[in-house]
Amino acid sequence: MSRESREVIRVANIVKDFRPGFGLRRKRVLHGISFSVCEGEIFGFVGPNGAGKTTLLKVLMGLIRATAGEATILGCDVHETEFRRHIGFLPENPYFYDYLTGREILTFYAKLSGLPRAQRADRVALLLGWVGLSSAANARLRTYSKGMLQRVGIAQALVHDPSVVFLDEPMSGLDPIGRKEIRDLILRLRAEGKTVFMNTHILSDVEMVCDRVAIIVSGRITYEGAIEDFLEGDQRESDVVVAGLRPETGVQLEEKFGASLRGHGDRIEVRTADKNVNPMLGAILEAGGQVLSVTPHRVSLESIFLSAVEQDRADEKERER
Repeated sequence: MSRESREVIRVANIVKDFRPGFGLRRKRVLHGISFSVCEGEIFGFVGPNGAGKTTLLKVLMGLIRATAGEATILGCDVHETEFRRHIGFLPENPYFYDYLTGREILTFYAKLSGLPRAQRADRVALLLGWVGLSSAANARLRTYSKGMLQRVGIAQALVHDPSVVFLDEPMSGLDPIGRKEIRDLILRLRAEGKTVFMNTHILSDVEMVCDRVAIIVSGRITYEGAIEDFLEGDQRESDVVVAGLRPETGVQLEEKFGASLRGHGDRIEVRTADKNVNPMLGAILEAGGQVLSVTPHRVSLESIFLSAVEQDRADEKERER
């Protein structure tokens, strides 16, 4: 994704305080959040429950006001209204009139968003197909499962063909097949040049579809950047499975290459930094060992996410002292 792409979402030093109750001190939920999203990106906003993901999304949607800082979408302040016809929004817990059918509820939203009458039927039929609900289009929503209702929510966010789409936990309630279908739909939106902002805690989906990600913990962003920047960083390691490795050779590998060895019997798994793989393979072969496989072991988003959460807990304990 080109860094020269047009900036679509800009968040600058957003702070949000809440007063839990009368006479109680304000609680700071967002601590100076800043990032930007470019046109055509899929941006993942990741964090544990209570980290502030939905609070920030409500600020962006103009549902609540920030205590300090500013945010813009498509160059407009989030408190303006005219630009909202160009954005789509799926809330975390959408509510629909359950006596309507899937087709009727999407037709209702199409009319509400100002879609011309001549285009409504075709647009609704297209979206029902995109989210896999064509066969259930005429069933009442009260008969839908949670996953089916989630698909309706995604369809309503797209009914007016917005250029920027905000999805709050879009994979919630979906089975593996449904998650794949929604991932494919999100990738389709990017292929059409749309920008997608996605709140989620399903890290595997973020790795598979997002161009960039921000990790938020306790109202603070601990990491923000391109997925490949940390999944392919300098600390990547590889696992080498070896047969016929003599004990003294294993000791040499540990000392010379900082390798760690695991396994029993004839098969030993040797893990080392990527920069050491080639010279280590030479040493193994020279010592009479047999190399069975070499597998890159990349750093995962999950490991970085868990590390961020653990660091925040340690910092919190330090602040309480």
